[in-house]
Amino acid sequence: MIRRTAVLLGAFATALLCAASGTPDTGSHQRLGPGDIDALTPTGPGAGTSGVSGIQTRVLKGDPTRSGLYTIQLTVPANTRIEAHLHPDDRVATVVSGIWYFGYGARFGQKQLKALPPGSFYTEPPNEPHFARTGSSPVVVQITGFGPTGTRYTDAQDTTSGKQR
Repeated sequence: MIRRTAVLLGAFATALLCAASGTPDTGSHQRLGPGDIDALTPTGPGAGTSGVSGIQTRVLKGDPTRSGLYTIQLTVPANTRIEAHLHPDDRVATVVSGIWYFGYGARFGQKQLKALPPGSFYTEPPNEPHFARTGSSPVVVQITGFGPTGTRYTDAQDTTSGKQR
């Protein structure tokens, strides 16, 4: 009984330490509820994002800068426009909340955008340009890919500061 209690206390302390550090468990077993994800410390636009100012990134699994599977959650502010860009890795994504307007092509095109409500799925094939925007509400998307990832804009004049509209 004492041994079992010690083991349970050790496991609890390890889980508490991971939660307090804001770093997700990188083991093969992982269960994060919405509150657990919200408790992770967000960073600004990071690896695998468009780099647009205001985006918050939470790494849920892996490390997008290294070889291997990763999942990131992006919170994109309302009225944000992300110009055409691409990533070297094959990625899939799900819209968690808000309406995400997403399109494919080398130039941002309002007519190419499709409104994706919560629960929608889309792909970002490797080296295929795409663009997006939010409307009057923020959007949360989760993206999974196989790193290392990166971002390259299709127009050299576009910057990673993005455009608020």
